[in-house]
Amino acid sequence: MDKIFIFIFGTIIGSFLNTVIFRYHTGESIIKTGSRCFSCGKKLKWYELIPIASFAIQRGRCRSCGSKISWQYPIVEIITGLLFLLIFNFQFSIFNKITDYWLLITGYYWLIFSLLIIIAVYDFRHQIIPNKIVYLFDILVLLNLFRISDFGFRISGIGKDFLAGIIFFAFFASLWLVSRGTWMGLGDAKLALGIGWFLGFYKGILALLVSFWLGAIVGIFLLLFLRNRYTIKSRIAFGPFLILGAFVSFFFAETIIKLIL
Repeated sequence: MDKIFIFIFGTIIGSFLNTVIFRYHTGESIIKTGSRCFSCGKKLKWYELIPIASFAIQRGRCRSCGSKISWQYPIVEIITGLLFLLIFNFQFSIFNKITDYWLLITGYYWLIFSLLIIIAVYDFRHQIIPNKIVYLFDILVLLNLFRISDFGFRISGIGKDFLAGIIFFAFFASLWLVSRGTWMGLGDAKLALGIGWFLGFYKGILALLVSFWLGAIVGIFLLLFLRNRYTIKSRIAFGPFLILGAFVSFFFAETIIKLIL
């Protein structure tokens, strides 16, 4: 029952993340302005805003004008729900009990992963990483390096983790500088900075390797099967691959490293 509640809670947060993604940098308030249809402008009722269910019941169309609703809505809601549930199980497997500190850390990871979802989807849609969101991510993961835990003040490994972020930033920034922005955007360097601080050096390296592998696989697939839309010169957002690599490393790094060794 708890897991069902966590998933539902995650889908509700995912619905809010969709609002942030669609309204970011448009001048439209994220909180004050009610949800509406982008085609006819009709304000949506509460029963038209139920995560996943409303999209399914309405068959992906507006009840008023019949225009198609973006598949982004249910996809982001489902992914957020699953990630919230995965984080819940992951943290519970570490602590084996729910404490105030467990709630604080779990909530922190929910926030971090929510920011990463916003960055990934926004970059996928617009091929640019939103500065305000990535800066917030960087600040939060930097503060986490100096957190106070049940075991005292966290000092061990701070220098190494901090250096990891700087090294990853320098690597992507150099690619951006040498290619004049054609290989990588500077936003990818800002994102890599936070990933290094978030995961540390070894897990961060794994995240980067996974992201490059996935990017190469997807790129080859697009060139082979979607030649009419993609060429060798086509630009593909790399932020989603970086974030997917971070997700994989965060949850499965130890398992992957054991398999490799």
